[in-house]
Amino acid sequence: MTDSEEAPRPGKWKYEAPLLLVVVDTEEEFNWGLPFDRQATATHSITAQDRVHGVYDKLGVVPTYVMDYPVAASRTAAHYLRTLVDAGKAEFGTHCHPWVTPPYSEQVSVFNSYHGNLPRELEAEKIRLTTEAVAQAFGRSPRVFKAGRYGLGPNTFGILRELGYSVDCSVVPHTSFAHEGGPNYQGMPDQPYFPDASHALLEVPLTVGYSGSLRRWGVTRPALMQNHFAQRLHLPGIMSRMGLLERVRLSPEGFDENTLKRLLRTMVQDGVQVFTMTYHSPTLQPGNTPYVRTPADLEAFLRTIENVLRYFQSELGGRFSTLERLERLIRVQDSRARAEPCPLETGSTLAPGHQG
Repeated sequence: MTDSEEAPRPGKWKYEAPLLLVVVDTEEEFNWGLPFDRQATATHSITAQDRVHGVYDKLGVVPTYVMDYPVAASRTAAHYLRTLVDAGKAEFGTHCHPWVTPPYSEQVSVFNSYHGNLPRELEAEKIRLTTEAVAQAFGRSPRVFKAGRYGLGPNTFGILRELGYSVDCSVVPHTSFAHEGGPNYQGMPDQPYFPDASHALLEVPLTVGYSGSLRRWGVTRPALMQNHFAQRLHLPGIMSRMGLLERVRLSPEGFDENTLKRLLRTMVQDGVQVFTMTYHSPTLQPGNTPYVRTPADLEAFLRTIENVLRYFQSELGGRFSTLERLERLIRVQDSRARAEPCPLETGSTLAPGHQG
């Protein structure tokens, strides 16, 4: 989003309780400290998702696995994920890492790792081929999309509509990737919204928020903390340690349990109703990402997920949902407001005790 563009407004939909969704970037293993590599396509960590499903099964959480081409094209990885979906323990969607997705015609670079920077025809073909691989693996077309590296571009939403997607979850509020040629999401809503008047595609942003006594500054004056001068002076770290202003992404990757609880508590108090917790599938196998290097790190990672989810449910009165369930709830209300029939209306309301 540029300074001249007006940010879309989030919808004023009603929910019986705060809702939390879990979205997993389901992808190949690669060395995060090295340049992007077309040959790094192993997916051994997919079956390691079993470790966290012990937590999810206890709490009634159904994560959405958004998978990229190497995962969808792997018979072993796709079979494991389809087993979860068929058992009602997961939902699925599409993710796109362009450097490991055919056709392989672009130069591998940081700029091109944001697929929204590619020519429209090439971006569309990569997303189409990934979509077909996911559909073949699961027996039906995916409805949910998440851009790899959050890299939406000017053509992405149009491509998604053409391919039949109805939900995107790529936007990262209060965050800019412009320093390396990626999108700038500063000023974008942190709650679900329709990006255009067609209402064909629902955007469900990641949860990123501010805590601290000066948290309003983070929303109204993001450039004060995210410009080059502020970074050189280490102002974000200083403000965070002083408890004045802290920007937090709702993820167990890089944020501890207390920080995530504080974020949820603050945002619920501010009236936020929909939350998306995210992480990367390779993190559940020690050594793949910077967040989990050892078995002890993995145990701590799983404890953080469980304790944060329990806190949201028991202390904040929250419920767990999924992207597809949330879409049904929103489209029913949106259709009623627009006096139009909604094809998703059947079975879309929250029954008493139902986990959203």
